[in-house]
Amino acid sequence: MNKRIALLVLLAAAIAAYFWFDLGNVLSLENFKQRQADIVAAKDANPLLYIGGFFLIYVIVTALSLPGAAIMSLVAGALFGVVTGTILVSFASTIGATLAFLSARFLLRDWVQSKFGERLKAIDDGIARDGALYLFTIRLIPLFPFFVVNLLMGLTRIKTRTFYWVSQIGMFPATIVFVNAGTQISKIESTAGLLSPTLIGSFVLLGLFPWIARGLVAAVKKVHDR
Repeated sequence: MNKRIALLVLLAAAIAAYFWFDLGNVLSLENFKQRQADIVAAKDANPLLYIGGFFLIYVIVTALSLPGAAIMSLVAGALFGVVTGTILVSFASTIGATLAFLSARFLLRDWVQSKFGERLKAIDDGIARDGALYLFTIRLIPLFPFFVVNLLMGLTRIKTRTFYWVSQIGMFPATIVFVNAGTQISKIESTAGLLSPTLIGSFVLLGLFPWIARGLVAAVKKVHDR
């Protein structure tokens, strides 16, 4: 069987299982809050098992671009605390995102290039040159859907190692916000209010800072060369 078809079948089966077994409800905030005491007790009895299981599930959810990553970030804070929770979510989310990125590249990159290669050449060249800055900016601004960034970046020429380390650094501030909020999960009704306009504005400014700094360096160099 063609490798692309095999991967498509595997992904489709995993996504179908997610909906067939109603795992969205299992990974819901309401379900966790109802069962929090039992889950915490079980985690305390088998901490390594829960850490490994949580990490694996988070990687799978993000790799398949399924809903639930934000809720799991809150759960990480409630179960493991800020430090351990942040480490788990940071690495699991980045590994899952990279797997989604590689899947999109393997499945769609050649087709997109054959159909739209000439039209996308300028964009592709820009990503190849400044992809790290673009990705860093997008990752810092939580307005951009997590899974969309993973899939679209897979269609560009950005290197996998660049995608990984920039994603890990760029997603880190929002990871801390969600995991820290999870330590007070009993007071949270939804994820909507966690990212206030002020906080999002701060992320935007942080994301734009590398571009501003780059522009200033270029301007100073231009003046110096005159």
